[in-house]
Amino acid sequence: MQKTVILNPGREKSLLRRHPWVFSKAIARAEGDPQGGDIVKVVSAEGKFLCRGAYSPASQIRVRALSFAEDEQITPELIAQRVSASCKRREGLVSEGNDGVRLIASEGDFLPGLICDRYNDFLVISISSQAMEAFRHAVIAELEKLFPDCSVYERSDTKAREKEGLEKRCGVIKGDEPPDTLYVKEGALIRIPVDIKNGHKTGAYLDQRASRIYASTLSNDARVLNCFCYTGGFGLWALKGGAQSVDNVDLSRQALDEAKAGVAENHLDPGRCRFIRADVFKFLREQAEKGEQYDLVILDPPKFAESQASLKRACRGYQDINRLGFELTKAGGHLLTFSCSGLVGPELFQKIVADAALDAHVSGIVRTALRQDRDHTVSLPCPETFYLKGLDVEVV
Repeated sequence: MQKTVILNPGREKSLLRRHPWVFSKAIARAEGDPQGGDIVKVVSAEGKFLCRGAYSPASQIRVRALSFAEDEQITPELIAQRVSASCKRREGLVSEGNDGVRLIASEGDFLPGLICDRYNDFLVISISSQAMEAFRHAVIAELEKLFPDCSVYERSDTKAREKEGLEKRCGVIKGDEPPDTLYVKEGALIRIPVDIKNGHKTGAYLDQRASRIYASTLSNDARVLNCFCYTGGFGLWALKGGAQSVDNVDLSRQALDEAKAGVAENHLDPGRCRFIRADVFKFLREQAEKGEQYDLVILDPPKFAESQASLKRACRGYQDINRLGFELTKAGGHLLTFSCSGLVGPELFQKIVADAALDAHVSGIVRTALRQDRDHTVSLPCPETFYLKGLDVEVV
């Protein structure tokens, strides 16, 4: 019997717009006893074909669409073709002097739940969906064919994977064990530290590449505060841009140690930077109470909004931290502020930052809107793939 998912009446609108997610509440019933990773046909309440996708019985996203063409079958060959096409899209970034590049960006490349980053001669894959778990061997085989000289390491250890009913998996798939820290060239000028085995995401935040380079243009002779600094990428570019001083703040001692090592690796002046282990909210309040002021304040916090239920609390958190950021930014200085919460859209984020400026009794002009770099592709019908947004606000 064909495995088919039938929707409740009126729940086909998002699929008609080719949004790739089918939520559990939209489903009336499933026929053919589909199991995790099985390819199912999704039809409307009236029986009209909508898409084919992978079934995930444990997830709220019950089906992830893989094709909206009724005559297209979901095969390992199709997935391999998409892997190849995705990698080809990134060739320009490599030629521009970047050794760290996102090769596959999940729904952004029509491969939902699959991430692949390249760091020098290491490929790091992360699988977070039943859809891509079902095609894991096809994905790995194609990557090995495309990059025969690269080692392949897996970091399938995200919370999203648990929500899909999948066990975590990490380790070498092919080739060498990654070193504790390796460095990747960024913008042909700076070498960014990467911890493949234990670092955040797959080892680095490649999505902020363009914004880090942009920050260097605001840094000449500036006193810089780099909050949630992780391994110090923004701080490295600020020093490269001629910063007078950089205060890097993070709660992780290991991240700060890697940030400090990055300064030496890039032959930058260690006397112009400090590495401060602290809770960022507490540190910002203490600095504001002291009346400290910086020429450039960078706020790049972790995701505050994990779900719709947490959105209101997340907005309060963003407003609070941006108020403190404004209080610490000199008149004529710049606040570089970001949100990686997909549920916080660009308009909402700008409103939050504007409210924070009012709370801080300052005025600001948006000099530039910032976003995830172009290897973190955005699927036109799936706005959730545009998750990282930022603002360069000049305090006036």
